[in-house]
Amino acid sequence: MDKDLIEPMVNEGVKMNIEFKRLHEVNTGNLLLLMNHELVRRQMPLFQGEFTKQDLDSFIAAKEELWANFGYGPWAFYVDGDFVGWGGLQPEDGEADLAMVLHPDHWGMGKLLYGMIIDKAFGEMGLDSVTVLFPESRTKIRGLLRLGFLEEGKVDVNGVTFIRYRLWKEGRGPISI
Repeated sequence: MDKDLIEPMVNEGVKMNIEFKRLHEVNTGNLLLLMNHELVRRQMPLFQGEFTKQDLDSFIAAKEELWANFGYGPWAFYVDGDFVGWGGLQPEDGEADLAMVLHPDHWGMGKLLYGMIIDKAFGEMGLDSVTVLFPESRTKIRGLLRLGFLEEGKVDVNGVTFIRYRLWKEGRGPISI
């Protein structure tokens, strides 16, 4: 799991190379642009104000600590050599929580990346379920429900209320790309 994942994929008839790298390998300028993008920030209520280089250094250190302590954590996503975002699975209160933060120019890549992550979760990692935390303000959830996620209830993370959804290995829905 620790190594880069490089897979040639075909999306809508176009062949592309998808790479999963560790966050410390990403150009900090690219990560800062993503983390401060207005459309991205709307989906991330835990981050307030500008996301600085110091914030980024702490963020990357915390994510790398997950890898050291649990053997998995979030990746940086590259498509044909271009950084498109970050995400994957990370431990959250004893659960494997799925997150995906993509640059708006690449939001269409979400299904493809999701499929790769879920295949790893239920295959290589042998997980029985994964969770997703959505802020209460995020009301467009039909796609998540179509994938087989079920609402479990509200959770508080640093004073912000999120809704937790769970996908069971047996209950996963089809991924149409």
